[in-house]
Amino acid sequence: MTEASTNSSSAPEWSDTPVQTRNERFASAQPDDFPAISARQLEWRLSPIDALSALAEGELDGGHYDVTVTGATHEWVSMATIAGNAGLPEDRISARAWSTAIDALHVLVDGEGDPVVIHRDLDGVRAGHLVLEFAANTHRTVIIENHGSVALAENVEIIAHDGSNARVIHLNEWDNSAIHAASHFVRIDKDAHVDHVLISLGGAVQRVNPAITLSGVGSSIESYGLYFADRGRHIEHQVFVHHKAPQTKSNVLYKGALHGKGTRTVWVGDVLIGPDATGTDSYEANRNLVLSDGARADSIPNLEIETGDIAGAGHASATGRLDDEHLFYLQARGITESEARRLVALGFLVDIVGHIGIPEVEERLTATLALALDAVEDSA
Repeated sequence: MTEASTNSSSAPEWSDTPVQTRNERFASAQPDDFPAISARQLEWRLSPIDALSALAEGELDGGHYDVTVTGATHEWVSMATIAGNAGLPEDRISARAWSTAIDALHVLVDGEGDPVVIHRDLDGVRAGHLVLEFAANTHRTVIIENHGSVALAENVEIIAHDGSNARVIHLNEWDNSAIHAASHFVRIDKDAHVDHVLISLGGAVQRVNPAITLSGVGSSIESYGLYFADRGRHIEHQVFVHHKAPQTKSNVLYKGALHGKGTRTVWVGDVLIGPDATGTDSYEANRNLVLSDGARADSIPNLEIETGDIAGAGHASATGRLDDEHLFYLQARGITESEARRLVALGFLVDIVGHIGIPEVEERLTATLALALDAVEDSA
């Protein structure tokens, strides 16, 4: 790791003037460089400002927290020496977490073998910084298990060095009262590949925004997201994929279901193919299944291309109800309407679960989703 500065910014000062391309957004590790969060600001206009106020303005505990890490070397390291190698904050909460965290938890993953498991069960009002570093030519999986009733502002940096094949699975299964605002910064070097899987369940508010930089020639990303929101929850993902190097590839697929009055999901997908990213192949899609009246899903894909020499690029977005034809097909075979609705919804969601690649985790999550859908049918 190279020493990184946490005091620099990518622009002279914050401005509410719209930028021409996504990578021109102001970035800084200093929270005072940003104004108070407001629904008038582009990055916050779809977010629950009041619910996030404790993280945006309140006191944060930036000390060490209890964590269990199995399968990899880990240590708490000074922020000044390790933070900033994959990105810098682009919003006030991310900058507050960065500046408040005393140390970063550094997990070094190398070689091949069983999955690395990072288990956290947190409470209080906290700030955190996690750095996952995959050594060159590493082929490993990391599972991050998040539980508890915490209000957490954090930054996660993922660095995949040359030739590595990294899979990072975020299992955000927070208690119902939890509030989680996180920025994920992913840097992928030459001929490296990352599978980034984000599972968002539970919590009152989850706002987890991955920013992925394909910085090395031949680098690639498969970015998958799954979310289920009910009981008035707010689940939000703003995904940014920046193709900087030639011959890079990205595939983004997020799928979610939502139910209940006041429930809201937000997905914003930005893909930027830079002027040097010749030969790029990129696609992003978001699919939402609305299970009841009163729930709202926002889905906004964006694609910017600065070179004409690409292999392909596209995006798609769809939000709708259960497919009547699918329901009719199942009912014609003797399945009740409620069970048919449950089976169609479950099949829609487990498509993402299947990308985890660990059977016991996939089975557990499938069972969790089935129970959640049972509750939806019971309330119908």
